[in-house]
Amino acid sequence: MPVRRTNRRGFIAGLGGAAAWTAVASAQRSTVPTIGFLGISSLEKMGAGVLLDFKQGLANTGFVDGQNVTIEYRWAQEQYDRLPSLATELVQRGVSVLAAPGSPAALPAKAATSDIPIVFMIGSDPVKLGLVASLNRPGGNLTGVSYFNEEVAPKRLELLHEFAPVARSVALLVNPANSTLAAAQIEDLKSAADAIGLHLHIVKASNAVDLEQAFAIMVREQIEALQLGVDPLFGNHIDQIVSLAQHHKIPAIYPWREFTVAGGLMNYGSSIPDAYYQVGVYVGQILKGAKPAELPVRRPTKLILVVNTRAAKALGASFPAPLLARADEVIE
Repeated sequence: MPVRRTNRRGFIAGLGGAAAWTAVASAQRSTVPTIGFLGISSLEKMGAGVLLDFKQGLANTGFVDGQNVTIEYRWAQEQYDRLPSLATELVQRGVSVLAAPGSPAALPAKAATSDIPIVFMIGSDPVKLGLVASLNRPGGNLTGVSYFNEEVAPKRLELLHEFAPVARSVALLVNPANSTLAAAQIEDLKSAADAIGLHLHIVKASNAVDLEQAFAIMVREQIEALQLGVDPLFGNHIDQIVSLAQHHKIPAIYPWREFTVAGGLMNYGSSIPDAYYQVGVYVGQILKGAKPAELPVRRPTKLILVVNTRAAKALGASFPAPLLARADEVIE
């Protein structure tokens, strides 16, 4: 029986070709940039909507997750004290850009690296926080989006007072786990409250249980109206907060439209989905070679007032005609 001889030279050449192909494929994979995403809560609580807005911003600069870019997530599960270690993990992973949406994530991200570009999204002044040298020329490895709650919060209080002019006792709900932002909001709103003759009570909550207790305190202290502070935590508990305000019949003003859509009384502020979109755009531009030091901090071009007449009716009240006329959107 003839013995079958293998073409050893061809076999070896084939192995060499396969190895070369594997090396090329590996090299191609290694050139795909990785974005680090430092999330303050979880995907479930954050919701897919704003994450899609972030990805749309990326896509509009030419980057699609899973095709020519990879996104690596780290979630703090609303435990802000975990953010420094999670930021360090992403830096050690060697990400190309670090996205840090939400005020609590910005400072830990900055502390974790002075080399990797960082794109933040915050509700306070990034210059005061030491994140950037100036709004027009940030100067370091950070840039991003800021909606300057310090400027908007007093206006919210004025709108709330216009809706409930007889109310004299107003609460501000803040998250003590985000101490820097909470302190800034308290300072800003105390001055605004004094100016229009309101007594400001500070109530605090860092989780779902705290929120229940915070509203119980408001009822006990006979609080007549509520201004919700700006904090990413509150955006993860929209239904709970709106439900508690409805149940206890406390007129409340919120920073974001999502609360009013969920049944809240009214909101005044910028668009969170748009802010996530702008973060995505900046991340994409940096991946294309733009330097964060030269990308000006973006600010919202429009603040919107949304009112819910059904929520007002449930309180046994109605919006004053001048306030209703100024609304950008009326939910009935």
